[in-house]
Amino acid sequence: MTSDTRTGERTALRTATKAARVETPIALTRRARRINRELAELYPDARCELVYRTPLELLVATVLSAKCTDQRVNLVTPELFATYPDARAYAEADRAELENIIRSTGFFRAKADALLGIGAALFERFDSEVPRRLEHLLTLPGVGRKTANVVLGNAFGIPGITVDTHVGRLARRLGWTQEDDPVRVESALAALLERKEWTPVSHRLIFHGRRACFARRPACGACQIRQSCPSNGIGEQDPEIAQGMIDRVVPGDVSGR
Repeated sequence: MTSDTRTGERTALRTATKAARVETPIALTRRARRINRELAELYPDARCELVYRTPLELLVATVLSAKCTDQRVNLVTPELFATYPDARAYAEADRAELENIIRSTGFFRAKADALLGIGAALFERFDSEVPRRLEHLLTLPGVGRKTANVVLGNAFGIPGITVDTHVGRLARRLGWTQEDDPVRVESALAALLERKEWTPVSHRLIFHGRRACFARRPACGACQIRQSCPSNGIGEQDPEIAQGMIDRVVPGDVSGR
């Protein structure tokens, strides 16, 4: 993160914090829900961009997506899923072969450790099935709340807020919370939004973070929710330049800008 980026984020947080001080809890809740509706209209197709067919495939793909684009993960997983169709296959996988398949996703040794451990845990303790309970998912190697909520919300339809870097950044810029800790961000958003919206709002915030509210310099001048955002103006304000930034987004690129 550059010094300009850090300065911009500090400015955004000061602006959002100032706005929050004069905003009652009821007003904040109403604004958060209004923004969620605006994002729903803006991104009606917001969804998990990882390609999967089963809960296990989603769990594996989510583990691989750490520090990696969804686009890259989706290039790797067809071979991976064909080679390891179930939990036992991961548990008994040849490490060298597994690492070779996932190498391009980065941090492949740590990810291989997680996949081998997940396979063994599912095979030995959960009858090779991905559990549907948060507390059980959190016992799996390499699985934290973010990964668990992705699986619960998308594979099982159980509402959960996924706090990745995009969700955390936008929650602070929007003045929904000033917290940095992902668990506290999750708690703050859960208190503001209806439970049925927890999974959809995660997707909408991620979509907006990838496509407009970039980490380094948001495209404020072309942002369609800027009128509801207390951080409006911290990024590019010229509408044409900002729109050009949005138009250059590559689908599936989750690296942020």
